[in-house]
Amino acid sequence: MTAPFVPAEFVVPSSLDGDGFRLEPLGPEHNERDHQAWMSSVDHIRSTPGFPKGDWPSPMSLESNLEDLVMHADHFRERVGFTYSILDGDEVIGCLYIYPSDDPAHDAHVTSWVTASRAAMDPKIRTAINTWLSEAWPFTTPSYAAEATPG
Repeated sequence: MTAPFVPAEFVVPSSLDGDGFRLEPLGPEHNERDHQAWMSSVDHIRSTPGFPKGDWPSPMSLESNLEDLVMHADHFRERVGFTYSILDGDEVIGCLYIYPSDDPAHDAHVTSWVTASRAAMDPKIRTAINTWLSEAWPFTTPSYAAEATPG
């Protein structure tokens, strides 16, 4: 049996309030806004650190996106992975993924993206997330690209 991703007693953070953004768990209620956000920034996201394969995102229907969001919400509830919407007010401006790492040198693999229209916020968001990971999460060796998204 593999070790759990986070300890059973760990209280998973429900949000992060940052300078000009906030995180909340991604769920079906974000579908239209999430779909619009990443569909408007496919090339930009593919050039973001942490998305090296260049095969995601690929265009999908709103219905397929909803299935994906339900899966991420299930992962969150089951504590096997944690995906957050990055919001400015009610607008989805990006996404954060925290999942187990395939690399034994890291206990978590973390990626995030912001929309092309919010690329200037990426360094601030990444800095806040790095601090949050070290202060609020039980990981000792998370892998998270600290570089800003190309502008």
